[in-house]
Amino acid sequence: MNSTWLHDFLKLHYAANEGPLPRRLLLVSKSQLHGEGYLQHCEDQVLSFFGRKVKRVLFIPYALHDRDAYAKTAREKFEKLGYDLDSIHESSDPVEAVRKSEAIVVGGGNTFRLLKTLYDLNLIPEIRKKVLHAGIPYMGSSAGTNVATISIRTTNDVPIVYPLSFEALGFVPFNINPHYLDPDVNSTHMGETREERILQYHEEPDTPPVLGLREGSMLLVEGNKATLLGRNKARLFLRGQTPTEHEPGADFSFLLTDS
Repeated sequence: MNSTWLHDFLKLHYAANEGPLPRRLLLVSKSQLHGEGYLQHCEDQVLSFFGRKVKRVLFIPYALHDRDAYAKTAREKFEKLGYDLDSIHESSDPVEAVRKSEAIVVGGGNTFRLLKTLYDLNLIPEIRKKVLHAGIPYMGSSAGTNVATISIRTTNDVPIVYPLSFEALGFVPFNINPHYLDPDVNSTHMGETREERILQYHEEPDTPPVLGLREGSMLLVEGNKATLLGRNKARLFLRGQTPTEHEPGADFSFLLTDS
């Protein structure tokens, strides 16, 4: 799986003799499933991920316009789970809020809006330092999952604003497509399917893998180990290869390192 994108990622994030990255990521397709409450479907994974050492999480609601309402929803949920929550939009110094954080949670919404705000506030390098070097846990859902990857080029969102770059936080050297949908064989709609759009992406040279996360699925990354969790399968797209289906529990660690 040698390619320029992977070697560039490894060069950026690995220093000589430093060993594996201390990253801990929980990347969720969607925060709320039909008929369920906010984060209800992944409560067990959230509790296991943050554990009892984390006492307070920093919430980043920039993907939605109504940040107050979003922070209220998140705060109520995390407090029920036993964690205090600070919302970064309430801080007079967002950079300092990241520097002091012991865990980061990035909510969903519009990926372009989220990434633009992270660039505008100069938060990209600070979040990278905390997650890739200090090793604090990072949880993302939907847009928050998109920006954790190498770029936002496989988001489903409308580009309502234009960020400085499509390059994202780069915690993993591949793309994720949250809310992955299978084609409806009974539909008469002639628009492109999600799979067709991802295959178009791979028509471009040197494009990384894309992991399609269906609703109810999530990816747990601990160092150089990546595991599919949740209720549903994921679909993996590798450039020039037939897409493959993977059950919960599947090991995706090979996507993290140069094989």
